[in-house]
Amino acid sequence: MLTIGQLAAYAGVTVRAVRHYHQIGLLPEPERDASGYRTYGAPAVVSLIKIRTLADAGVPLTQIARILEADEATLAEAVDQIDKRLRDEIERLQTSRKRIRQLSAGDSLVLPPEVVAYLNRLRQIGTSERMMAGERDGWILIAARWPDQVLQWIPSKLAQLEDPRVVRLYRVLSQLMEAEGIDDRLANEAADIMVELAEQAEAAGELDFGGEGHDEMSFALLDDLADAADKRAERLRDLMRERGWDGWTRMQRLDKPPR
Repeated sequence: MLTIGQLAAYAGVTVRAVRHYHQIGLLPEPERDASGYRTYGAPAVVSLIKIRTLADAGVPLTQIARILEADEATLAEAVDQIDKRLRDEIERLQTSRKRIRQLSAGDSLVLPPEVVAYLNRLRQIGTSERMMAGERDGWILIAARWPDQVLQWIPSKLAQLEDPRVVRLYRVLSQLMEAEGIDDRLANEAADIMVELAEQAEAAGELDFGGEGHDEMSFALLDDLADAADKRAERLRDLMRERGWDGWTRMQRLDKPPR
């Protein structure tokens, strides 16, 4: 006959687990010897091993008693249900592992590969990591709001990087964000480039965003992200207003009503 400690060690569980199984009625309480101690025989060992095996397989304790008492058909059905639940859990964990591994890739955690390629191109032209953080966050908002359209916009964004003015703009903005205080020379240069590009886009009819242009909340969020990215954003925005333009994501002339 075994003590509770010997029983627990034989079955590979803790004494605390055995006592818990007694408490919830999963393992019957044994007779006590003359000294008042619990003593266990072979049937208790077998029962405890079965309980441990099912618990290790992920079967909830509330279902183990029913499984142990089931006939062959009921047991097979219960095992199938447990197997399905375990397969679903494995699939969920595998997906989680994939997402965790992507953490080392940084941008690719929540962005499509095409957007990641665009961000990598921004790095190649000299965009600072501080500015890259704002770009990445902006694309996260865009990809979440317009998941079907975002990949259609990437080719034109890459094409824009062939324009020396756009490359210069990213570099100037990067320098502006890295400088201490507000460098008005850089801020004015950035404002001049942005206004020049906006006027060119307006002339080409490229400031019409179609149906997306009416999504005021999303554009407001994107502009808010740009404003929050750096304390110098407001100064730069003031310089653009002086030149008759406002906005970040969807620039508009101030003498025209909002679309």
